[in-house]
Amino acid sequence: MTTHVNAREKSNHHKLVIFLKGYPRLSETFIAQEILNLQMRGIDIQLVSLRHPTDTKRHPVHHEITAPVLYLPEYIHHELRRSISAWWQARRLHGFSKARSLFLRDLRRDFTRNRVRRFVQAMVAAVEIDGNASWFYSHFIHTPGSVARYAATMRGLPYSISAHAKDIWTSPAWELSEKLDGAQWTVTCTRGGADYLQSLASREQAVRLVYHGLDLTRFPKPTHTPSKRTGDDPQNPIQFLSVGRAVEKKGLDTLLSALAALPDELNWHWTHIAGGPLLPKLKEQANQLGLNGKVSFLGSQAQARVLQAYHDSDVFVLPCRIAADGDRDGLPNVIVEAQSQALPVVSTHISGIPELIVDGKNGILIEPDNVEQLVAALKKFAADPALRHQMGKAGMARVRTEFDASQEIDLLVDLLGEV
Repeated sequence: MTTHVNAREKSNHHKLVIFLKGYPRLSETFIAQEILNLQMRGIDIQLVSLRHPTDTKRHPVHHEITAPVLYLPEYIHHELRRSISAWWQARRLHGFSKARSLFLRDLRRDFTRNRVRRFVQAMVAAVEIDGNASWFYSHFIHTPGSVARYAATMRGLPYSISAHAKDIWTSPAWELSEKLDGAQWTVTCTRGGADYLQSLASREQAVRLVYHGLDLTRFPKPTHTPSKRTGDDPQNPIQFLSVGRAVEKKGLDTLLSALAALPDELNWHWTHIAGGPLLPKLKEQANQLGLNGKVSFLGSQAQARVLQAYHDSDVFVLPCRIAADGDRDGLPNVIVEAQSQALPVVSTHISGIPELIVDGKNGILIEPDNVEQLVAALKKFAADPALRHQMGKAGMARVRTEFDASQEIDLLVDLLGEV
């Protein structure tokens, strides 16, 4: 149960303050799992969310997190009195002048309403968070990173950053560089992202690679027997599955085109789980391609339902691409989840995906937006249950040895050792 914190809490111990764009979010299970792991390691945490939740469901992990949540004003005019009160108090903080100078310098290069909102949110955070906060830590380097940076400067506290995907590739280099140089350290979840960020930093080892990992207690080894479906039986079609928000970088429109190009004699069904702004457009595309009855859009689902979908499916498909604005995935956590359940994966040669999927060993990697290659990969897996089983087992073994969250959290705890 989240709470709205309106005043500084009194405590006699140090506290880690984690800044989030929104909390809780079904699409950010990896963040919630990290928070819970830090909580289980004995770190006292306060969450600061820039937005109120929009998802109606929650994963079990969200119910296990006991940290209080401070929700900042999403829109200044909706909480004008609170915002003015925060300014009145924040201007007396020792680091306010320095933070204001940082903000004005940023505003000259990014003259937007959103930039102003970040500074107001930072003032609210600086005066309302726990008085004994000792470290600020931001998930995402863009908007939450700005709020954490301004607020930390006002309070004279160190801050650190966890960068992911869109926030890296759609942020200007000048902003990334200055945040990297101001942060005590930055972690990110793919080798490509780590190399790019490090190239923008002025000091060595400013960026560390930390894979998200997976809580394997929530994704135990599957006990069901893999299906031997080959798509020759109309009553028992091959089951394709995609989990991921309906946004451009997921390549779901390309997948629909590939599904429509599959031979008529192949019986299949595709299920999509997640919300997203492109859902109506994808449904219309499916209708125009004559795929009604062969596709299911389930929307956002709780973790138990997603896990069941992994068990019910034969192939996981996520043909990721680089979006027009540069946005791209890092290493989608849903691919790690699918592999943990021994599902073979079809995806693409971009970002951090090849850091998990080795083409021909635990999945098939194709070029983004290549319908012909995608059709061939789907046909190959559909026709060969033994190949699916072989690659699924290989993927599951790799996840369980190299992507265990209990191992990956150790480095983060070490980095937070000063808290």
